[in-house]
Amino acid sequence: MEISALQKERAAYQPKLPKALQGAVKIVEGAPTKSVDNQEEIKKLFPNTYGMPLIEFVPGEKANNKKLNLGVILSGGQAPGGHNVISGLFDTLKKLNPENRLYGFLMGPGGLVDHEYIEITSDFIDQYRNTGGFDMIGSGRTKLEKKDQFEKGLEIIRKLDISAIVIIGGDDSNTNACVLAEYYAAKKYGVQVIGCPKTIDGDLKNDQIETSFGFDTATKTYSELIGNIERDCNSARKYWHFIKLMGRSASHIALECALQTQPNICLISEEIEAKDLTLNDVVENIAKAVAHRAEQGNNFGVVLIPEGLIEFIPAIGRLIQELNDLLAAHGSDYKDLDKDAQRAYILEHLSKENAATFETLPEGVARQLSLDRDPHGNVQVSLIETEKLLSEMVGAKLEKWAKEGKYKGSFAPQHHFFGYEGRCAAPSNFDADYCYALGTSAAQLVANGKTGYMAIIKNTTAKTDEWRAGGVPITMMMNMERRNGEIKPVIRKALVELDGKPFKAFAANRDQWAMNTEYVYPGPIQYWGPAEVCDQPTKTLKLEQE
Repeated sequence: MEISALQKERAAYQPKLPKALQGAVKIVEGAPTKSVDNQEEIKKLFPNTYGMPLIEFVPGEKANNKKLNLGVILSGGQAPGGHNVISGLFDTLKKLNPENRLYGFLMGPGGLVDHEYIEITSDFIDQYRNTGGFDMIGSGRTKLEKKDQFEKGLEIIRKLDISAIVIIGGDDSNTNACVLAEYYAAKKYGVQVIGCPKTIDGDLKNDQIETSFGFDTATKTYSELIGNIERDCNSARKYWHFIKLMGRSASHIALECALQTQPNICLISEEIEAKDLTLNDVVENIAKAVAHRAEQGNNFGVVLIPEGLIEFIPAIGRLIQELNDLLAAHGSDYKDLDKDAQRAYILEHLSKENAATFETLPEGVARQLSLDRDPHGNVQVSLIETEKLLSEMVGAKLEKWAKEGKYKGSFAPQHHFFGYEGRCAAPSNFDADYCYALGTSAAQLVANGKTGYMAIIKNTTAKTDEWRAGGVPITMMMNMERRNGEIKPVIRKALVELDGKPFKAFAANRDQWAMNTEYVYPGPIQYWGPAEVCDQPTKTLKLEQE
């Protein structure tokens, strides 16, 4: 395989580790934990892994060098740094005992169930150090939630003499890790399960997880592209750019990119929901900013839109929730109908209020809302062209205002969706270090006999050697939520906090950014150079840790 000049140089980068992980470790246990909500229900569902203490690693005197074989799974959407998690796992295993082996299950959790795997060796892993993507072993979205899957996975675990499975994934994947850990613990199979927090969306975080890996790199990649568009926008001075950004369940990516680039408008889904705004309210607010800039002779601008915005508009959110339940319960009746019959079927089975909302939507959007769900029962919001919907509605409103003499200007929209551009970018220095430390922590959790934990790294705005490493019981992060029409235990998603410092910093400046042209051009991710360029965490993380 031919590799680029950058990849050759980047392969030589040795990620930095916190002091506690640089040699032998010992465990310091905290107080027993409880779930964030629904404590009795979660405790009943996870009697063997509930209430375990928080764990912190500190320098120790003697390493555990017993023989360990590990299996690793990449689960869900890609995020920069996954390969470095596996590198940290591999290096720590070999450091503990050169006879230890690491097996990678191919194409996600399905590889465990279907017994598809490879052994990860030194020569093999060296090709992937400090690279983006999940192509080392691939990823998938198979959910591990059934007894037959657990037992089928156990067969290959026994065959390969695997002591533990490490699942690298987001909230749903780590929920599956928790379920698997509980099952193997209840059966006394002696198989440990450890999770690692991954998602570019930034919605897997809490008091113990300061950030999920990939968020740093993805937002810097998107911010570079947004800055490029802003520079182009300020050069041509004749286009309004509507940019949709990844983030189905939360607006962390949009918020961070806004802090990095200072666009004219950035929509925050959580705020729109909190203020109970309608789609027309959102459109009118954008149109007012466009009209105001036109008065100054500025017929150009940039609008950032979270991918999941439409789900947060309360009336549409209620519609989507009922659609999710309807399709979960009656999908088999619905899927074989033609397009017109499907629309009629939906209108017939929806409540009066939601049917009225459905009828007001443009036909294309209504159709997109009623398409097949993802494996978790959610609307596939990436298929909904929210950026085009908003620009068309803004254009229609401006045309109406022009006829009324309220608007004099030109409006020429351009559309973008930044998604896959960031998911597999080469990891920033932060993510390269952070992920390597997560992999090292996961290996140490296994070596110290733990199961049902997620590896964590804290104090991440300090220098790397001052980071703190450890583990948090996955049950601590869980609550009960409706999924696929059923109430299930899941890890609680972290939304943008409207009283948090990152949002307040944005809100304090957005009116000025809307009226004026105050773009910032971050440029590309840097790997070599001054620390103020190369080794900075996200603005979100800095503000949160102040």
